[in-house]
Amino acid sequence: MLGLGIYSYLNSLFSEVYRYYGIRSPWYDAFFAIILLTILVWEGNRLLEAVLKKRLKTATPTRFLLVFFFSGSIVSILLGAAIWYVATTLLRLPVENSQITLRLILTYSTRMNLFLHILNAIFVLVKEYKNKQVEAEEFKRISSQAELQSIKNQLNPHFLFNNLNVLSGLVIRDNPEANKFIEAFSSVYRYILNSQQKELVELKTELEVIQPYVFLLEKRFPGSLLIKWEIPDHYMLHKIVPASLQMLIENAIKHNIASKASPLIITFLANGDEMLTVSNNIQPKASDGPSTQWGLKNISRRYELVTGENITVSKGAFSFSVSLPLISPTL
Repeated sequence: MLGLGIYSYLNSLFSEVYRYYGIRSPWYDAFFAIILLTILVWEGNRLLEAVLKKRLKTATPTRFLLVFFFSGSIVSILLGAAIWYVATTLLRLPVENSQITLRLILTYSTRMNLFLHILNAIFVLVKEYKNKQVEAEEFKRISSQAELQSIKNQLNPHFLFNNLNVLSGLVIRDNPEANKFIEAFSSVYRYILNSQQKELVELKTELEVIQPYVFLLEKRFPGSLLIKWEIPDHYMLHKIVPASLQMLIENAIKHNIASKASPLIITFLANGDEMLTVSNNIQPKASDGPSTQWGLKNISRRYELVTGENITVSKGAFSFSVSLPLISPTL
């Protein structure tokens, strides 16, 4: 602050401001006035920033910078006018051309405010740009992890051999559903490979690939798995994170028993709060080890990076549910 004030005073001497406007006040009056005004404008903006950050917590960086600048300009004008009033009225310092002096003080205070806010804007925008870069890299990383994990989940020996055994049984019996099974099997893989590079997909697209995936599971768990759909048509163009529904179904099957005597029931429900809730009854496996919750963490982090929204996880005595935000198609 002191360096900026001294620089400003020397700049006014170099520009011969006082001679040009006919101001013959002692040099030290001008020097201390500039130093004092610099400190007050600097500190005034610092205190103002703390107040605005509390009141504008949800504001975008651009809106915050604009409100901060205009508020700082008002504060700077008031501070400049206050210094002029104290010097000319209360202290009765010998100031010639007081009106011109007031204009020079106000000009200096507003320019000082502009200079400080330009520096602040550069700092904020550079920081925001770096944060966006970090978030973009983070999204790429976890998307790659999701893609790899999805492929691993489908290519692990249990899934692959179980489905191949089902396929063999269908072919041996010369069942016409064999072709349908093969088509569903390839459709799931094609979607996994094509969708993971996307940030969001339409709910309609996600549900289209879930159907063949559910078909595979129903063949694997005949009479043991029940999927219920309660999704109105007007939500079909809303968007969600790709492969999230598949990962939630996998999560339910991984941690729960599915049998004909006690079928695993998975319900998809969309309601008026712009959320898609996937819930299942709790039938824990006896040998189920501690969960890493990798799938839920991955879905949650991708939602945070892409949309800024959060998923909701709820576990009761008899049911487990995950609610995913449905992103409006206009966004």
